[in-house]
Amino acid sequence: MKFSIQSRRDSQSNELKDLAKKYLQDFGLILDEDEPDIVISIGGDGTLLHAFHHHANRLNKVAFVGIHTGHLGFYADWKPSELEKLVLSIAKSEFNVVEYPLLEVQVHYHNEPSKRYLALNEATIKSPDVTLVMDIELNGDHFERFRGDGLCVSTPSGSTAYNKALGGAIIHPTLQAFQITEMASINNRVFRTVGSSLVLPAHHNCALIPVKDQQFTMTIDHIHLIQNDLKCVTFNVATEKVRFARFRPFPFWERVHDSFVSND
Repeated sequence: MKFSIQSRRDSQSNELKDLAKKYLQDFGLILDEDEPDIVISIGGDGTLLHAFHHHANRLNKVAFVGIHTGHLGFYADWKPSELEKLVLSIAKSEFNVVEYPLLEVQVHYHNEPSKRYLALNEATIKSPDVTLVMDIELNGDHFERFRGDGLCVSTPSGSTAYNKALGGAIIHPTLQAFQITEMASINNRVFRTVGSSLVLPAHHNCALIPVKDQQFTMTIDHIHLIQNDLKCVTFNVATEKVRFARFRPFPFWERVHDSFVSND
Protein backbone atom coordinates (compact mmCIF):
# COMPACT_ATOMS: atom_id res chain seq x y z
CA MET A 1 0.00 0.00 0.00
CA LYS A 2 1.15 3.53 -0.80
CA PHE A 3 0.57 6.44 1.54
CA SER A 4 0.98 10.20 1.77
CA ILE A 5 0.87 12.54 4.76
CA GLN A 6 -0.43 16.12 4.81
CA SER A 7 0.66 18.20 7.82
CA ARG A 8 -0.59 21.54 9.15
CA ARG A 9 3.15 22.24 9.59
CA ASP A 10 3.09 23.25 13.24
CA SER A 11 5.63 21.53 15.47
CA GLN A 12 3.25 18.90 16.88
CA SER A 13 1.80 18.02 13.47
CA ASN A 14 5.25 17.75 11.90
CA GLU A 15 6.46 15.53 14.73
CA LEU A 16 3.47 13.22 14.28
CA LYS A 17 4.07 13.22 10.52
CA ASP A 18 7.66 12.05 10.99
CA LEU A 19 6.55 9.33 13.42
CA ALA A 20 3.74 8.12 11.15
CA LYS A 21 6.10 8.04 8.17
CA LYS A 22 8.66 5.98 10.09
CA TYR A 23 6.09 3.55 11.50
CA LEU A 24 4.36 2.97 8.16
CA GLN A 25 7.64 2.46 6.31
CA ASP A 26 8.72 0.02 9.00
CA PHE A 27 5.60 -1.98 8.15
CA GLY A 28 6.62 -1.99 4.49
CA LEU A 29 4.26 0.69 3.21
CA ILE A 30 5.55 2.98 0.46
CA LEU A 31 5.61 6.78 0.67
CA ASP A 32 4.12 8.18 -2.55
CA GLU A 33 3.11 11.84 -2.60
CA ASP A 34 1.64 11.65 -6.11
CA GLU A 35 -0.42 8.45 -6.22
CA PRO A 36 -1.12 7.27 -2.66
CA ASP A 37 -3.82 4.76 -1.74
CA ILE A 38 -4.41 6.50 1.58
CA VAL A 39 -3.75 10.08 2.68
CA ILE A 40 -3.23 10.85 6.36
CA SER A 41 -4.08 14.44 7.26
CA ILE A 42 -2.48 15.72 10.48
CA GLY A 43 -3.82 19.05 11.75
CA GLY A 44 -7.48 19.94 11.50
CA ASP A 45 -10.38 19.86 9.07
CA GLY A 46 -8.70 22.64 7.09
CA THR A 47 -5.64 20.46 6.59
CA LEU A 48 -7.79 17.71 5.18
CA LEU A 49 -9.45 20.19 2.80
CA HIS A 50 -5.99 20.99 1.40
CA ALA A 51 -5.26 17.27 1.05
CA PHE A 52 -8.59 16.71 -0.71
CA HIS A 53 -7.94 19.40 -3.31
CA HIS A 54 -4.37 18.20 -3.85
CA HIS A 55 -5.70 14.76 -4.83
CA ALA A 56 -9.02 15.87 -6.40
CA ASN A 57 -8.02 14.38 -9.78
CA ARG A 58 -7.94 10.80 -8.45
CA LEU A 59 -10.68 10.62 -5.81
CA ASN A 60 -11.79 7.14 -6.88
CA LYS A 61 -8.36 5.77 -5.99
CA VAL A 62 -7.54 7.43 -2.67
CA ALA A 63 -9.04 7.39 0.83
CA PHE A 64 -8.53 10.02 3.53
CA VAL A 65 -8.16 9.86 7.30
CA GLY A 66 -7.49 12.73 9.69
CA ILE A 67 -5.61 13.16 12.98
CA HIS A 68 -6.49 16.37 14.83
CA THR A 69 -3.76 18.31 16.60
CA GLY A 70 -6.17 20.96 17.82
CA HIS A 71 -9.90 20.77 18.34
CA LEU A 72 -11.77 17.61 17.40
CA GLY A 73 -12.95 17.90 13.80
CA PHE A 74 -15.60 16.29 11.63
CA TYR A 75 -12.94 15.00 9.23
CA ALA A 76 -9.97 14.84 11.60
CA ASP A 77 -11.36 12.48 14.23
CA TRP A 78 -8.28 10.63 15.51
CA LYS A 79 -6.32 11.82 18.53
CA PRO A 80 -2.51 12.19 18.48
CA SER A 81 -2.31 9.58 21.25
CA GLU A 82 -3.97 7.07 18.89
CA LEU A 83 -1.28 7.32 16.21
CA GLU A 84 0.19 3.87 16.79
CA LYS A 85 -3.27 2.28 16.77
CA LEU A 86 -4.11 4.03 13.52
CA VAL A 87 -0.81 3.06 11.89
CA LEU A 88 -1.32 -0.58 12.89
CA SER A 89 -4.82 -0.59 11.41
CA ILE A 90 -3.57 0.97 8.16
CA ALA A 91 -0.69 -1.51 7.92
CA LYS A 92 -3.08 -4.42 8.37
CA SER A 93 -5.64 -2.83 5.99
CA GLU A 94 -8.26 -3.11 8.73
CA PHE A 95 -10.62 -0.43 7.49
CA ASN A 96 -13.73 0.16 5.45
CA VAL A 97 -14.19 2.91 2.90
CA VAL A 98 -17.22 5.21 3.11
CA GLU A 99 -18.16 7.70 0.41
CA TYR A 100 -19.69 11.14 0.84
CA PRO A 101 -21.18 13.35 -1.89
CA LEU A 102 -19.39 16.39 -3.25
CA LEU A 103 -20.57 19.64 -4.78
CA GLU A 104 -19.91 20.30 -8.46
CA VAL A 105 -19.44 24.00 -9.24
CA GLN A 106 -19.35 25.17 -12.84
CA VAL A 107 -18.45 28.80 -13.50
CA HIS A 108 -19.60 30.10 -16.88
CA TYR A 109 -18.27 33.28 -18.49
CA HIS A 110 -19.42 35.44 -21.39
CA ASN A 111 -16.08 35.42 -23.19
CA GLU A 112 -14.01 32.61 -21.65
CA PRO A 113 -14.29 28.83 -21.36
CA SER A 114 -16.19 27.53 -18.36
CA LYS A 115 -14.34 26.22 -15.32
CA ARG A 116 -15.29 23.29 -13.13
CA TYR A 117 -14.54 22.81 -9.44
CA LEU A 118 -15.32 20.29 -6.71
CA ALA A 119 -16.09 21.35 -3.14
CA LEU A 120 -15.87 19.12 -0.10
CA ASN A 121 -17.44 21.68 2.26
CA GLU A 122 -19.00 24.57 0.37
CA ALA A 123 -18.84 27.25 -2.27
CA THR A 124 -19.75 30.88 -1.57
CA ILE A 125 -20.34 33.91 -3.74
CA LYS A 126 -20.32 37.57 -2.71
CA SER A 127 -20.07 40.98 -4.35
CA PRO A 128 -17.37 43.18 -2.78
CA ASP A 129 -18.46 46.65 -1.63
CA VAL A 130 -22.04 46.34 -2.99
CA THR A 131 -25.11 44.20 -2.39
CA LEU A 132 -25.10 40.86 -4.19
CA VAL A 133 -28.02 40.64 -6.61
CA MET A 134 -28.54 37.21 -8.17
CA ASP A 135 -31.41 35.46 -9.91
CA ILE A 136 -31.74 31.92 -8.56
CA GLU A 137 -32.96 29.21 -10.92
CA LEU A 138 -33.89 25.73 -9.74
CA ASN A 139 -33.97 23.07 -12.46
CA GLY A 140 -34.12 25.78 -15.11
CA ASP A 141 -37.06 27.68 -13.58
CA HIS A 142 -36.77 31.09 -11.94
CA PHE A 143 -37.19 30.79 -8.17
CA GLU A 144 -36.31 34.20 -6.74
CA ARG A 145 -34.13 37.28 -7.05
CA PHE A 146 -31.72 37.35 -4.12
CA ARG A 147 -30.40 40.57 -2.61
CA GLY A 148 -28.03 40.41 0.33
CA ASP A 149 -24.45 39.79 1.41
CA GLY A 150 -24.01 36.49 -0.38
CA LEU A 151 -24.98 32.86 -0.84
CA CYS A 152 -23.45 29.64 0.48
CA VAL A 153 -23.94 26.31 -1.29
CA SER A 154 -22.79 23.39 0.83
CA THR A 155 -22.41 19.63 0.82
CA PRO A 156 -24.00 17.49 3.55
CA SER A 157 -20.61 16.90 5.17
CA GLY A 158 -19.94 20.65 4.97
CA SER A 159 -23.29 21.53 6.52
CA THR A 160 -21.70 21.71 9.98
CA ALA A 161 -19.16 24.32 8.82
CA TYR A 162 -19.90 27.81 7.41
CA ASN A 163 -23.42 26.72 6.49
CA LYS A 164 -24.32 26.13 10.13
CA ALA A 165 -22.91 29.51 11.16
CA LEU A 166 -25.32 31.06 8.64
CA GLY A 167 -28.29 29.25 10.17
CA GLY A 168 -28.47 26.41 7.64
CA ALA A 169 -29.58 22.89 8.43
CA ILE A 170 -27.27 20.10 9.54
CA ILE A 171 -27.53 17.23 7.06
CA HIS A 172 -26.22 13.71 7.56
CA PRO A 173 -23.12 13.37 5.33
CA THR A 174 -24.33 10.23 3.52
CA LEU A 175 -27.37 11.96 1.99
CA GLN A 176 -27.08 12.72 -1.73
CA ALA A 177 -28.02 16.39 -1.59
CA PHE A 178 -26.75 19.96 -1.41
CA GLN A 179 -27.95 23.07 0.40
CA ILE A 180 -28.35 26.76 -0.47
CA THR A 181 -28.16 29.18 2.46
CA GLU A 182 -28.56 32.95 2.45
CA MET A 183 -26.19 35.51 3.94
CA ALA A 184 -28.10 38.48 5.36
CA SER A 185 -30.81 38.69 2.72
CA ILE A 186 -32.78 41.93 2.23
CA ASN A 187 -36.46 41.34 3.00
CA ASN A 188 -38.95 44.21 3.12
CA ARG A 189 -42.11 45.38 1.33
CA VAL A 190 -40.21 45.75 -1.94
CA PHE A 191 -37.72 42.87 -1.94
CA ARG A 192 -38.46 39.32 -0.81
CA THR A 193 -36.58 36.00 -0.63
CA VAL A 194 -37.66 32.65 0.79
CA GLY A 195 -35.50 33.35 3.84
CA SER A 196 -34.81 29.67 4.58
CA SER A 197 -32.16 27.20 3.51
CA LEU A 198 -33.07 25.07 0.52
CA VAL A 199 -32.04 21.41 0.52
CA LEU A 200 -31.95 19.97 -3.01
CA PRO A 201 -31.70 16.27 -3.92
CA ALA A 202 -29.05 14.87 -6.23
CA HIS A 203 -31.22 15.00 -9.37
CA HIS A 204 -31.82 18.75 -8.96
CA ASN A 205 -29.58 21.65 -9.99
CA CYS A 206 -29.26 25.32 -9.19
CA ALA A 207 -28.04 28.28 -11.23
CA LEU A 208 -27.04 31.71 -9.93
CA ILE A 209 -27.32 34.37 -12.62
CA PRO A 210 -25.94 37.90 -12.04
CA VAL A 211 -28.41 40.71 -12.63
CA LYS A 212 -25.63 43.25 -13.19
CA ASP A 213 -22.20 43.03 -14.75
CA GLN A 214 -19.90 43.42 -11.76
CA GLN A 215 -17.01 41.73 -9.98
CA PHE A 216 -17.68 38.81 -7.67
CA THR A 217 -15.65 36.93 -5.08
CA MET A 218 -16.05 33.19 -4.77
CA THR A 219 -14.66 30.54 -2.48
CA ILE A 220 -14.39 26.83 -3.18
CA ASP A 221 -13.64 25.50 0.30
CA HIS A 222 -10.41 27.38 1.21
CA ILE A 223 -9.73 28.56 -2.36
CA HIS A 224 -10.47 32.25 -3.05
CA LEU A 225 -11.35 33.38 -6.57
CA ILE A 226 -12.07 36.76 -8.18
CA GLN A 227 -14.66 36.49 -10.94
CA ASN A 228 -15.17 38.95 -13.80
CA ASP A 229 -17.29 38.64 -16.94
CA LEU A 230 -19.49 36.15 -15.07
CA LYS A 231 -22.46 34.69 -16.96
CA CYS A 232 -23.73 32.25 -14.31
CA VAL A 233 -22.65 29.66 -11.74
CA THR A 234 -24.31 26.25 -11.65
CA PHE A 235 -24.35 23.75 -8.80
CA ASN A 236 -25.28 20.09 -8.45
CA VAL A 237 -24.21 16.93 -6.67
CA ALA A 238 -21.02 15.75 -8.36
CA THR A 239 -20.59 12.34 -9.91
CA GLU A 240 -17.33 12.01 -7.96
CA LYS A 241 -17.34 11.20 -4.25
CA VAL A 242 -14.83 11.67 -1.47
CA ARG A 243 -13.67 8.43 0.17
CA PHE A 244 -12.81 8.18 3.86
CA ALA A 245 -11.01 5.28 5.50
CA ARG A 246 -13.10 4.18 8.49
CA PHE A 247 -11.45 2.10 11.18
CA ARG A 248 -14.32 2.27 13.69
CA PRO A 249 -17.93 3.48 13.80
CA PHE A 250 -18.41 7.14 12.94
CA PRO A 251 -21.14 8.47 15.27
CA PHE A 252 -22.11 11.58 13.33
CA TRP A 253 -24.90 12.79 15.63
CA GLU A 254 -22.72 12.12 18.66
CA ARG A 255 -20.03 14.24 17.00
CA VAL A 256 -22.59 17.00 16.39
CA HIS A 257 -23.63 16.83 20.04
CA ASP A 258 -20.06 16.94 21.31
CA SER A 259 -19.17 19.83 19.01
CA PHE A 260 -22.18 22.09 19.46
CA VAL A 261 -24.25 20.99 22.47
CA SER A 262 -22.09 19.40 25.16
CA ASN A 263 -20.45 21.58 27.81
CA ASP A 264 -17.89 18.90 28.67
